[in-house]
Amino acid sequence: MKDVILKTNAEIEIIRANAQILGKTHAEVAKWIEPGVKTAKLNQIAEEFIRDHQAKPSFKGYSLKESPPYPAALCISVNEQVVHGIPGDYELKEGDIVSIDCGVFKDGFHSDSAYTYAVGEVKPEVQKLLDVTKAALYKGIEQVRFGARVGDISYAIQKYVESFGFSVIRELAGHGVGKHLHEKPDVPNHGKRGKGVMLRNGAVIAIEPMVSMGKKEVVQEEDAWTIRTVDRTPAAHFEHTVAVVSGKATILTTFEYIEEVLAKKYGKAGVH
Repeated sequence: MKDVILKTNAEIEIIRANAQILGKTHAEVAKWIEPGVKTAKLNQIAEEFIRDHQAKPSFKGYSLKESPPYPAALCISVNEQVVHGIPGDYELKEGDIVSIDCGVFKDGFHSDSAYTYAVGEVKPEVQKLLDVTKAALYKGIEQVRFGARVGDISYAIQKYVESFGFSVIRELAGHGVGKHLHEKPDVPNHGKRGKGVMLRNGAVIAIEPMVSMGKKEVVQEEDAWTIRTVDRTPAAHFEHTVAVVSGKATILTTFEYIEEVLAKKYGKAGVH
């Protein structure tokens, strides 16, 4: 098995097109994020939007050996939930944070991204967690280039996150993206510079810092999917799908549509 499955420029453009649908899906969901809204409603909005664009939700029906097929289009993880939260009857509350992770599959390829939202006003230390996690994503992306190693990304994320006293979740990682939602290589959020798989032109990876305000350890809930922090401190999660094109990083997914929505809802000062 190859350490990374390289994509052609044409295949990368398919992933980029899917990422446009994905970014707009996130924005449709962002419009509805407010106290009193059930997470199942957010999932319904996302799935309808994706299917209206002749695409499929990447996550729905996804299987792991130890878990049943994933039942939803979105992973919606609230507060201490890190990833893989299943949408349901939970109503968002003022002060919550909620990670929305979504994938879009069309024309044989996946795209994948995540964004963590504040629900109304959150505590300053929680907003700091969101800001640091998002910035850590871009610190990782800055390391993406021809000849770089996955460990360069991992180290940059870990160093930045830990400088603020937060913890990188070590049992979860980013991954390659392509014809399969999860491909080689794994892209951990902790590691050493110069180690790991070498990136080459045509590499497409999902970089996704998952960061806890408290301890780095996590546990799996009884639903066999949801991962939460062991100490129940808040966790944040941001993710982009990134390609190496002509030796440089190209971000295929986009937060542009999300942040247009947030700017309208909160004003520029309130963009999360």
